Amino acid sequence: MDRIYLAALQMIPGIGNVRLKNLIDYFGSAEQAWRADRRDLFLCGCLDERVTNSLLLGREKIDVAALADKWQKAAINICTIYDKDYPSLLLNTYSPPVVLYYRGSLPSTENMLAVVGSRHASPYGKNVANLLSAELAAAGFWVVSGAARGIDTAAHLGALSCGFTVAVLGCGVDVSYPPENAKLLASIAECGAVISEHPPGTAPCPGYFPARNRIINGLSKGVAVVEAGEKSGALITVDCALEEGRDVFAVPGSIFSQGSRGTHRLIKQGAKLVECGNDILEEYKIALVKGQDSSLNLTAEEAAVYDVLPYDMPISLEEVVQYSKLVPAVVTYILLQLELRGLVAVQSGQRYTRTAREGIR
Repeated sequence: MDRIYLAALQMIPGIGNVRLKNLIDYFGSAEQAWRADRRDLFLCGCLDERVTNSLLLGREKIDVAALADKWQKAAINICTIYDKDYPSLLLNTYSPPVVLYYRGSLPSTENMLAVVGSRHASPYGKNVANLLSAELAAAGFWVVSGAARGIDTAAHLGALSCGFTVAVLGCGVDVSYPPENAKLLASIAECGAVISEHPPGTAPCPGYFPARNRIINGLSKGVAVVEAGEKSGALITVDCALEEGRDVFAVPGSIFSQGSRGTHRLIKQGAKLVECGNDILEEYKIALVKGQDSSLNLTAEEAAVYDVLPYDMPISLEEVVQYSKLVPAVVTYILLQLELRGLVAVQSGQRYTRTAREGIR
């Protein structure tokens, strides 16, 4: 029950991680701090008059028992820095959240790696993030990312295809942001964890996302950056990683791509260049797990269509027809079938790319 009181204290404006820990140290428990009278709160020296008044007012508005019941029914759990199951890598960072809210199951391993990058990802970037995350997950690593559009979403999807993943949010764990990732977040809660330092119901706020990045880094042994511009938010995660002594990996892109300027700069500064999951795994002396069967079982006509599709630059239906030397009706039918099998992705303007799959290069 003390976890709920910790969460309730954190919900009071002005009580952050430092004041929260000071209150626990002084009163011995979160419940004792929550129930303390004005005189004891003044004598403890942890709060100024403004925050003390906020706490006294908040106690009148927050029903702790009702809050606990509400979160339990929503399958929202709490973990604190005083609990044994608190992620050990995160615990040993400079500013770990005192309270973590989560849906799903917290990882019991330190084998976690972050895969991050641009929200405005190209088909190439999404393919790389998907494949890289699938390879890492197949090798037993949990893939950590931020559930944002673009690279983050591709990383979570790739990890889910072969293992487990963690989504760290800049809002409450019961808030789907971006909205179109509601189903993805539900899947992650079933095969991993959705985590936030913000209480349930907290709406996304621009200021929360940079702080969220320190948790992504704190959970992970290393950070792999896939497509990041010169001012990408993913580079904030890298800064946190360097401060905590984490490994940094970067995927190269086209020299003409503005979206790869950040990753290329990281490589110039010493980040390890990554072309496949094994480039990361070898740093931890772990072998890449190969798929048992990489055969696609394609017919001759399906192979003719599939083989002309690139991973990076989408091509039009007319180009597929031209390169495959098949009639348009047949190509259209085959593309639909390959899309249903998850082997082809349709981009804007009815343009097509091959979709990376674990064990298939």
